[in-house]
Amino acid sequence: MKNKEVLIIGGGLAGLTAAIHLSKIGFQVTVVEKNKFPKHKVCGEYISNEVLPYLNWLDLKIADLHPTSIIKLELSTVKGKTINSTLPLGGFGISRYSLDEYLYKKAIVNGCKIIQDLVEGIVFEDDTFTVTTSNKTILKAKIVIGAFGKRSIIDQKLNRNFIQKKSPWLAVKGHYSGHFPSDLVGLHNFKGGYCGVSKVEDDVINICYLADYETFKKFKNVEEYQNKVVSQNPHLKTIFEKSDLLFEKPLTISQISFEKKQAVENHILMIGDTAGLIHPLCGNGMAMAIHSAKIVSELVEKYCNDEIKSRNELEKKYIKEWRSNFSQRLKIGRFLANLLQKQKLSGILMRILIAFPFLLPKIIKKTHGKPIILSS
Repeated sequence: MKNKEVLIIGGGLAGLTAAIHLSKIGFQVTVVEKNKFPKHKVCGEYISNEVLPYLNWLDLKIADLHPTSIIKLELSTVKGKTINSTLPLGGFGISRYSLDEYLYKKAIVNGCKIIQDLVEGIVFEDDTFTVTTSNKTILKAKIVIGAFGKRSIIDQKLNRNFIQKKSPWLAVKGHYSGHFPSDLVGLHNFKGGYCGVSKVEDDVINICYLADYETFKKFKNVEEYQNKVVSQNPHLKTIFEKSDLLFEKPLTISQISFEKKQAVENHILMIGDTAGLIHPLCGNGMAMAIHSAKIVSELVEKYCNDEIKSRNELEKKYIKEWRSNFSQRLKIGRFLANLLQKQKLSGILMRILIAFPFLLPKIIKKTHGKPIILSS
């Protein structure tokens, strides 16, 4: 029986879910998170129902947060041509502001130690990690899980491949008041990007879009870009005209990379966006983050119980599981995003989908997982 202590770097959706899982099965968990809770994050804020069996097993009562129930999808081209579909599994809308705070409080109740600090260095030597923070705290652990998000100073320190390449993507997110169906997620294409629209708790509309930075930088600010580019799609124009921004200004994040990432680097087990980022077009990044937390937690448990005999075997099994569950979904996400960025090809795709509407639910299934089955 190995030491049941785990250090998780990053207290977002994936990191907190792993912390809750591991603490539930008797591990001592420390989470290092640079931000205070609660905090808004750039995110589509839609989660596929595939994760519900797992969330229930974790004793998470998501219904208490009053999420919206989403069962329909509307897809549109730059010119506003639409196709509608039901979502095979359906999902729910919940803000990261509410969900992350809820998970944070649950982790505390479960006995997790959460340190608000910034990790500055990770060294692996003699089968042990030494982690240093900006406050000069030194933490040691046999197992470290990386859940530090889309892009981090840690990625640079680890010299990860994707961080060397400039990414053309910028994401913008805002909460709005206005009228929008509670059971619908809209995915609307515009020149240089696409936008997701859906409701979260408290009748709030979340609008989050991904934009090509080369197109975006020609404009003075987000408002001008939305008016002159994003609103060329008539559906988005109507939504923006009839909605009022609830934030002081929209949140933005740049240099979002959809390049391939390694699920294990320097013996750190990566989960969530740290291991791989699916295009927001596919609307399923949050479910993947939650599912990756389950996969890593179950394997860490087996390793500490000596069912998995070595660190090398643990890492190989995690990489295999991660690829089995997510690599195909990421590949399809990249393909669809590239397709929709090309106006002629996206027009052809829409005409095919309009002629053969049964194809859209099949495509959706390819970017989503099946309901998570619990092994214990």
